[in-house]
Amino acid sequence: MTGFAVAVDEPRARRQGQAYVALAALAWSTAGVLQRELSVGTATQIAGRALFAAVALLGFVLVSGPGKGRRAFGSIGRAELAVAMLTAVASGSFIVALNHTTVANVLFMQAVAPIAAAVIAWAALGEAVTARTAIAMVVALCGVGIMVGGPGGAKGLGLGLSVLMTLAFAVAVVITRHRREVSMAPAICLSQVLVLLVAGPFAHPETVGLHDLVLIVLLGFGQIGLGLAFLTMGARLIPAAEVASISLLEIVLGPLWVWLALSERPSTATLAGGAVVVAAVLVQASADRPTPEALEAAGVATAVRSRRRGQGRTACADSAPTGHGFEPGREGRA
Repeated sequence: MTGFAVAVDEPRARRQGQAYVALAALAWSTAGVLQRELSVGTATQIAGRALFAAVALLGFVLVSGPGKGRRAFGSIGRAELAVAMLTAVASGSFIVALNHTTVANVLFMQAVAPIAAAVIAWAALGEAVTARTAIAMVVALCGVGIMVGGPGGAKGLGLGLSVLMTLAFAVAVVITRHRREVSMAPAICLSQVLVLLVAGPFAHPETVGLHDLVLIVLLGFGQIGLGLAFLTMGARLIPAAEVASISLLEIVLGPLWVWLALSERPSTATLAGGAVVVAAVLVQASADRPTPEALEAAGVATAVRSRRRGQGRTACADSAPTGHGFEPGREGRA
């Protein structure tokens, strides 16, 4: 009876995971429309967002369980520090890029990060590249070429910072793929502290009115903090490839919000190239998508293991990691 119950709960848990990741993508997609409404300078935008994001992420780590926050931050090593620094670069570049090009240009470029990570892992670490991933790389490059080369595409500082953001994300993903013990929430929290330390001296908090303050709080608490909370809950319940696919909702919704709210229409080249990039990411992500038969088998296996382990399962759970680690396709957002 217990085994049957566990097997029945598998589809329910998967639907919950899909919903959580979709909510994370929805939270992330608000960055562009919120930033467009700000009237303060770029440094103030970056510092304010980082401040409230750091507070939100610190709270998230602390409430994840008694004593877990202290252990999470106490275990930060070179890998976590590297991820924090790279995420800080990506986070700062993201906001500055939004000030110099369209939301669509920035988000479509961000979508290339998982494929760029595969290229970097192949070039730097000799990681094998499957035929499907190689095809995705070529298709993604074509999409980027259309976005950049077409009329109205990303140019100048906006393009340069979007590329920097994407590369920083990609290297962070490579590190976390090979260092699974990296804790995501503490590393991203530290990244926002680093952003605040760099941008803070150039910020002008006296220029922040109530309207801007509300928007900055929403960017920090909602777009980053809430997005990461939903991602962490969802990523535990579904495969990494499915996380990557559902996360693409951010790339679709982000430009849509500014189009509907502010009439910021992406160029035809940006839309065409972005569609090609999204298709490339879906091609890569679908390589590891589990079949219904595999999911059913996993549910049955879980039920069997549950019955065999009995009380031993509880003991294993007590020593399990906190669940904040990165996995392929589960990278944090800028």
